[in-house]
Amino acid sequence: MNEWLHFVGIVLLISLAGALWRVWRGPSAADRMMAAQLIGTSGVGLMLVVAALGNWAVLLAALTLAVLAGLSVVGFVKARSSDGAGDPEEAAPPPLGSLRE
Repeated sequence: MNEWLHFVGIVLLISLAGALWRVWRGPSAADRMMAAQLIGTSGVGLMLVVAALGNWAVLLAALTLAVLAGLSVVGFVKARSSDGAGDPEEAAPPPLGSLRE
């Protein structure tokens, strides 16, 4: 079982290296944000592998990183919108008076 976990850890480290390359060379901010999400996901996976190898104290840090990675996307979308209210591609709802059928 340890050999399998070591193999999974190496694959996750390779994934992390690719994500770091994309953060450094990404053509747009969205590409860099997606790579940062991959770093968070791979980091959580690596921490879970370390926890499975016997260091269960890392499990709490992995769960914390998972929550923070999700919140970073919310912050990115709010920072990229013009009014800071949410998705910049979301259309405003129609006024109430124009809903006649």
